[in-house]
Amino acid sequence: MIALACMLGLAINYLRTDRLPLVGNYSADARFTDVKGKSLIVSFLEARRLFEEGSALFLDARPKTLYAQGHIRGAFNLPWETVNDDFLSVADRLQNANTIITYCDGESCDLSHELALFLIEMGLKNVHVLVNGWSVWQEAGLPVEGDGP
Repeated sequence: MIALACMLGLAINYLRTDRLPLVGNYSADARFTDVKGKSLIVSFLEARRLFEEGSALFLDARPKTLYAQGHIRGAFNLPWETVNDDFLSVADRLQNANTIITYCDGESCDLSHELALFLIEMGLKNVHVLVNGWSVWQEAGLPVEGDGP
């Protein structure tokens, strides 16, 4: 019975004009996109270059406690969990930024992606995500600030 149901489901999917993919793409490139499917990812090298030039505003999407323990030097904290309350406090800075780079910690962390989508929805342009940003930044020995753990 289960085999018959599976074969019937596959046959119906095959006949559809808008077939459902049988295997999903869960790579970072596929996950961190805007609503139109355009990748929001900025490479580590590009983020580093923009940081060194001072031409990007970095936004830490992690909770305030983690931000206080350590963050990219000069980054502002806009925690995803309180973005609706905190957005107005940084809105002026965001409007004047050439490039905005959001980050959090861990390859599976979606806070930076959610924050980037929110900023785009609020009308901001040139918003990117640095995947696993906090970890790769520290591993590279780049400038950080914070109170420590």
